[in-house]
Amino acid sequence: MAELATIARPYAEALFRVAKAGSLSAWSDLVSEMAQVAANPDLQALAHNPSVSHDKLAEVFKAALKTSLSVEAANFISTLVANGRLTALPEIAAQFHELKNAQEGAADAYIVSAFELSGAPLKELVAALEKKFGRKLNPSVTVDNSLIGGVRVVVGDEVFDTSVRAKLQQLHVALAA
Repeated sequence: MAELATIARPYAEALFRVAKAGSLSAWSDLVSEMAQVAANPDLQALAHNPSVSHDKLAEVFKAALKTSLSVEAANFISTLVANGRLTALPEIAAQFHELKNAQEGAADAYIVSAFELSGAPLKELVAALEKKFGRKLNPSVTVDNSLIGGVRVVVGDEVFDTSVRAKLQQLHVALAA
């Protein structure tokens, strides 16, 4: 069986081409919402149930969305359902988001902080990180008390770790060597 990423790629690229012709940010929000609905275990069970018709599955999926759908979005969902690819929507959304970031020259930054980070300190950190990584960043912040202090930032395959925990681990390795 083909890899999920391989299956999702043509759908993500086609959806991205349609989104570029319209409002890319609106499509991005819709694709994220569709991915969340498709990731729901109940919907996945319904999608794998052979006694549920394609029309019924598409109808249930569309009803679960909060956003009203354009003709293109409704056709996209119908195509996914007809081809048995509705459960691939989370991967399609991830690839769509990567295409959007590449178009905008941006990247997602996953910031893990030892303490709550928002407002001006977050803006200053993001500005410094954008200078370091050389591109616009879309930050996503979570809190992990085990870091003790500092932050850990992941942008693509790059990791920037200034946490106290990481420094203590480096010190431990140096002393144990």
